[in-house]
Amino acid sequence: MPTALITGITGQDGSYLADFLLSKDYTVIGMVRRSSTVTFERIKHIQDEITIIQGDLHDQSSLVDVMEEYRPEEVYNLAAQSFVPTSWNQPVLTGEVTALGVTRLLEAIRHVNPKTRFYQASSSEMFGKVREVPQRETTPFYPRSPYGVAKVYAHWITVNYRESYDLFSVSGILFNHESPRRGLEFVTRKITNGVARIKLGLTKELHLGNLEAQRDWGFAGDYVEGMWLMLQQEQPRDYVLGTGQTHAVREFCEAAFGYVGLDYRDYVIQDPRFYRPAEVDLLVADPSKAKRELNWIPKFSFTELVQLMVDADLKLVAKDIS
Repeated sequence: MPTALITGITGQDGSYLADFLLSKDYTVIGMVRRSSTVTFERIKHIQDEITIIQGDLHDQSSLVDVMEEYRPEEVYNLAAQSFVPTSWNQPVLTGEVTALGVTRLLEAIRHVNPKTRFYQASSSEMFGKVREVPQRETTPFYPRSPYGVAKVYAHWITVNYRESYDLFSVSGILFNHESPRRGLEFVTRKITNGVARIKLGLTKELHLGNLEAQRDWGFAGDYVEGMWLMLQQEQPRDYVLGTGQTHAVREFCEAAFGYVGLDYRDYVIQDPRFYRPAEVDLLVADPSKAKRELNWIPKFSFTELVQLMVDADLKLVAKDIS
């Protein structure tokens, strides 16, 4: 069985990727940072089927130790400080983990086993103030947050190690991908959890930022298959993954509230506290290269995604109050 190392395995993407790789009969190694607050909620259903180890993207020697002990054929780097608003409050930490952490991991691979295939989780936030619509692999980057800037560095250092050291290192430029496992701090989950709490009578309003920001939203479970497909190709190439459709935050609200028979306008309050210092107004993918070369097509529609998340939060909130 092939062995895969996943950094950030306790996150949304890490948990779905672990599910997927287990279905492919992989031995899955999940790397977590030593911390008293690590939560395994997203992977508790598979915790007996995977190996959890400690490692830190701040610490070069720990990454070398992991690579030497487990010798993975594939490494998926999903670990990052990934909440965009936090990156303004902690820009140096974001750079250390999201940018330089990738360099440390690539160095460990280069020195221990340069045949290891490496996937880097790049982000549509790199496009920021977009230069063209839709965005594809060749669209110039113009990041609008410390998080976006750090991801641009990580993306290009992945390309650089591929070209300089002949590593099989690729970047997946993923547009927004959501699920019931999304953190409550992200706007999609904030909306669906808010809908559930309002529907069940626990609160009467939901405070949000810019309702006109437009995103390309898909289901996270679809996207992890694309990550895997990138590492199965004969040649290492970077790919954009997205649905090719865009929806405003306002549309997400309308769909989520409407699904439970409510009008979002009666409950949503636009709050200046949640506006970004520099907004990213319009992100929409051109995933044609992934469709053509990887045969990757997202399965969930926007409406199905919203309803899946609302249903999950209704169950979760009902369980909490029962």
